[in-house]
Amino acid sequence: MKYVDEFRDSAKAAALLSEIEALVQAIGRDATRPLQIMEVCGGHTHSMFRYGIEGMLPAGIELVHGPGCPVCVLPVGRVDDCVAIAETDGVILATFGDAIRVPGSQKSLMQAKADGADVRIVYSPMDALTLARAHPERWVVFFGLGFETTMPATALTVLQAEREGIGNFSVFCNHITIVPTIKAILDSPDLHLDGFLGPGHVSMIIGTQPYEFIAGHYNKPMVVAGFEPLDILQSLWMVLRQIKDGRCEIENQYARVVAEGGNAAALDAVGRVFELRDSFEWRGLGAIAHSGVRPREAYARFDAERIFAVPNASLADPASCQCGDVLKGVLKPRQCRLFGTACTPETPVGALMVSSEGACAAYYRYGGGAMTDAA
Repeated sequence: MKYVDEFRDSAKAAALLSEIEALVQAIGRDATRPLQIMEVCGGHTHSMFRYGIEGMLPAGIELVHGPGCPVCVLPVGRVDDCVAIAETDGVILATFGDAIRVPGSQKSLMQAKADGADVRIVYSPMDALTLARAHPERWVVFFGLGFETTMPATALTVLQAEREGIGNFSVFCNHITIVPTIKAILDSPDLHLDGFLGPGHVSMIIGTQPYEFIAGHYNKPMVVAGFEPLDILQSLWMVLRQIKDGRCEIENQYARVVAEGGNAAALDAVGRVFELRDSFEWRGLGAIAHSGVRPREAYARFDAERIFAVPNASLADPASCQCGDVLKGVLKPRQCRLFGTACTPETPVGALMVSSEGACAAYYRYGGGAMTDAA
């Protein structure tokens, strides 16, 4: 395939759906005991609802939406820390657009900006470095977040700042790692998953080898998937084939982008700049060991947490918010008592309603607002 419309061919989709239905029947599952397949990546969640994939699947498959949106898993306390930095005199806080509306305990970055903080939306960490060059009299702090997908860009920006001797640039680092997260999901007693669709963008950086423990230790199949409709349908078909054959392997449907060994240059930059934290707190999942990174001691002068005093408090979501259960796949978004009423993309109570990759935002945009699930 060369062109994007080839990945959206309705005839090919119909053929795949027919084979998927035949596999589900051969495995012997139906609506009373469906196969539970988790897509880890928020990009997959968004694509599934944009193209109506969930509604096309037979009743014997239940898609479980995982914690693959980095904005959505950001805990309340880290948002408060970022707001505290933004409201420090002499600071320009640079952030991606989808992070500016994530609610903290008192306010979001957007509300801090309305109150007078200098918060600016950028498209890359290099844009934040440009701000630091243009304003040498002020601190420019980049709100770094994302899985291994965005980690290399932040690392390369820090290395560029070091080469140029820029002393007024730092990173408030909230970058997170995918493998400990999947392990935490597999260890959760609330979930009984039959397989995974692996994250395409993260795997572009880290490759497929780091997932081998999923098949080897937990005996679960995973297929690294692309993001077009036929990518997702083929990946589901591949997972079902493994289940039918009694296999547990890590397969790569997204081979046009993902190499087994990942991106060596990106991994080298990440390894030079960052080290694993002992643990990192996730919204809904709690503290997960080695699931976040921070700048190494050699780059401490670029670490906003070492430069600025931040509250560093662990705070729970509002009691009425059920983002944690949605992130863990225990609830579907429409089963949250606030979905589509008190919590909407315009007035988000929880982070999952903010980012376009958040499960609640995808359900709301493509799934009919406040409709309730039959479950």
